[in-house]
Amino acid sequence: MDVSEILKHFSTDLQNGLSSQEAKRMLEQYGPNELEEGKRRTIFQMFLSQFANFLIIILLAAAVISLLFGETVDAILIMAIVVLNVIISTIQEAKAEKSLALLKKMAAPTAKVIRDGVVQTVPSREIVPGDVVILEAGNYVPADGRVVEAVNLSTSEAALTGESQPVEKIVQAIDEENLPIGDRKNMVYSGTIVSRGRGKAIVTATGNETEIGKIAKALSQMEETKTPLQVNLEKLGKQIGIIILAICAIVFIVGTLEGNPVLEMFLTAVSLAVAAVPEGLPAVVTIVLALGMYNMVKRHAIIRKLQAVEALGSVNVRGLNRNRVHPEINR
Repeated sequence: MDVSEILKHFSTDLQNGLSSQEAKRMLEQYGPNELEEGKRRTIFQMFLSQFANFLIIILLAAAVISLLFGETVDAILIMAIVVLNVIISTIQEAKAEKSLALLKKMAAPTAKVIRDGVVQTVPSREIVPGDVVILEAGNYVPADGRVVEAVNLSTSEAALTGESQPVEKIVQAIDEENLPIGDRKNMVYSGTIVSRGRGKAIVTATGNETEIGKIAKALSQMEETKTPLQVNLEKLGKQIGIIILAICAIVFIVGTLEGNPVLEMFLTAVSLAVAAVPEGLPAVVTIVLALGMYNMVKRHAIIRKLQAVEALGSVNVRGLNRNRVHPEINR
């Protein structure tokens, strides 16, 4: 839209902005300009979810059987490995749950707006669609908005697009549809920073309707999917379980047919099953993923799940012609 259409759409103007009454009504209609957190899992829920793993279930079964047949030392060692694995995974996921809080820190605490014809400093959470926001170098942009005045105005949008260079803003309408965020040069976005210049913008979206809000919403509503590592470990666990049971059954049957006592052969088969279970595998996998997460955190990357480290490492990019790729991508 042209600037005149934007002003008409929101029933505002650059000199007076919204009235206090209209701003109050809009705040009641659209809600506060802040990211809403979805229902967060408790530490106990995270802890219990770690047991939904086939290998862990096998280890627990082995520990119980060991305990029943007097192999107390084996049972204690297996349970220690299971508990260590579960605790490490829970701690890492609990830290990652703070990702939404990190996004909320990117919001500006206050912002300058024009209301009732006067420049006012208001809490960012009270900004509403239609507000005329004043943008100055060094300010966080408090909400998504359409630029209506720009004097050498540039914003750093790395938080949304990853683009390291500031984007110079324009006032003119752009007659193209479905543009990516980085090409919407007449828009500014919540959580980005004004790197230079000054200007004004009409707020078009607040709270979870902003682009940063959509990221927060995606984080809170993310569906549980299995990574390639999880799929392979589950498959391996089932294969190991089937093979162990088959071998133990063969040992039990053959030993019984040869005249050995049934109870003795049963205990032998159980001991064989306990010995064959790879107790260290879940712990090793968890520790390796935790180290990967730690390295990502040192590079300022938010990782919500341990398994996401492995999923990221599984990504392939095919068919790229390096001669046609931007130098920043090659690096």
